[in-house]
Order: sequence, then C-alpha cells, then structure tokens
Amino acid sequence: MDSEVRYPISDDLKRIVAGENETVFRMMEDRFSVMIHSRLPGLRIEAKGKKADLQGALAFLDQVKLAAKNGTFLSKGWLARLSESSSKGSSPKKGSGKAFVPEAPILRNKLGIPVVPKTASQADLVKACEENDIIFADGPAGTGKTFLAVAIAVASLERHEAERICLVRPAVEAGESLGYLPGDLKEKIAPYLRPIQDSLAELLPQEKLRKYQEDGLIEVAPLAYMRGRTLKHAFIILDEAQNTTIPQMQMFLTRLGQHSKAIITGDSSQIDLGPRQVSGFAHAIRLLSKIRGISHIAFPQTDVLRHPLVREIVKAYEHGGKK
Repeated sequence: MDSEVRYPISDDLKRIVAGENETVFRMMEDRFSVMIHSRLPGLRIEAKGKKADLQGALAFLDQVKLAAKNGTFLSKGWLARLSESSSKGSSPKKGSGKAFVPEAPILRNKLGIPVVPKTASQADLVKACEENDIIFADGPAGTGKTFLAVAIAVASLERHEAERICLVRPAVEAGESLGYLPGDLKEKIAPYLRPIQDSLAELLPQEKLRKYQEDGLIEVAPLAYMRGRTLKHAFIILDEAQNTTIPQMQMFLTRLGQHSKAIITGDSSQIDLGPRQVSGFAHAIRLLSKIRGISHIAFPQTDVLRHPLVREIVKAYEHGGKK
C-alpha cells in the first residue's frame, strides 16, 4: 500500500466522525501510527514509520462512518473496541466485547435519531424476528433486550405489519406484597410496567403514544391480564420472563393467535420466584428452542451497554455465584 491515501467523506460527516477537538483522529494517529490531515475536503491519511497500519485506519474509518450515518453513539469504549478489531490480524467475534457496526436503523425515535442494533447479539435478535414468530432473548441487565424488543414492535406497528402491540410483565412480589402497597390495582401494578412505559416514551412522541394507547393499538398490562385471551395480528412482548412460573409461561405462549409474533425477554441469573418455584422462562427455552419458528438469542455480559461499571458488577456477581 502507498504511504499516503485520500479518504472521501462529506464535511458534515467528517465533523461527527472526528469528535470534539478531533479526538477520534488523534486516537487513530496513536493507534495506527498515521497522520490525519483534515483541512481540505475529505481526509488525507499519511503513514508514519514502519509500524503504520493504513489498512487498519481505513477499515476503522469505514465502520465509524457507517455507524455515524446510522446514529450509533460513538463512545470512547466503543471506539477503543473498534480500533482493536480494525488492527492487523484482528477479526471481531460474537461475545468478545468488540464493537459492532449496524447496517440499517430499525426506526427513528421521537427526536429523529435512528435506533440501531449496537451489538452482534442485538443484530441477531432483529434477524430472528424476521425469521421466527417466537423469540426468547436471555441475558443480563443492560444488554438492551427490552428496549430493542419494544423498538422492533413499534416499527412493526408503524409499518402496519402488526395491528397492535401488547407489552406484558409479571408482577412478581420481591419482598413486599401487592396487597400492602397503596392505591387501587392499576396503581399497584404501575411500577412493574414502568420500564416498558419508559421505552415507549423514548421512542414515540407523547401525543402519538397517548393516541396509540387510547385507541388500543398499544397495551401495557400485567401477565395475569392475558389469561383467556387470543391475540391475533399482534406483536407481543413478555418482559422479565424469568419471573414467570411454568404454568404462567404456558398460558402466555398459548395466547398467540394467527399472524402474531412474540419476543420473550429475561435474565436467567436474576430470578425472584420462591425457592421451590421453577422459572418458566428457562424451562421454555430448554423445551421449545429447537422447534422451527422459535428462536433463542443469548446476550453475553460483554454486551452490557449501561454505565461501564454495570458490566463489572454483572461479572463480579457471576463469579461470586460460582463460589
């Protein structure tokens, strides 16, 4: 390869990719032993010494440019993992914690920002939804399972692929009884449904969300409300499914009607059921995941996308539980 290459990129995209005070370009110069000249249109990338990796720098820029187009947040951790996978002799592997670059957005949120898969496992979930009618998504807190599932459901509703969305959660008592909580039944169960409501509020403008809910196009309900129903032409999400019993899971799965799809999310490592109760989530994955039309996606702890400390906390508890 030549000691210098020209890289085409628009001025607007160049500003996004460069980062504040061109910190991304400075990181690239250190990582790939290159010099990046950005004053003229496009970029001029110059090799510096024998350790220069122009090919790696170009591969890095290709992926950062694609991610920027699709609305991926270019965090320091994400950029560092991407630079590792772009270096000579590196190839990203699922579950390795290396950066993942999405191909296309699922939809745009209420601010117009594209919502995209941010890890290989999230991309697997999107693909599984295209090919299957029941999908189990199992992984630790912070891997984006619930938010992504809600985003896929909202996109399906907006594209008129589903006539309504039904978002469900078990109201499991964790150290306190619903009967002792203040308010009527609706007020008692509201805290259990808050995470799903938060995801909807991030994705849809307030007026649009209110209209969808008033018209019955989006329903958020506790699992107990599903008994005796058949949901046709619907996109159904069961969240926190690790806290369902086997009979509850069976009841939920048999609610699925014609032209409906269901995503069941949960974390097998955080079960709040009683000591003698078996999780219907883990049981269903073992029993059903080999059936055609049913898929199981496992999210590793390296996919945790919350505060960097969350990943370390998940790892510590996993290791501590084995002692």
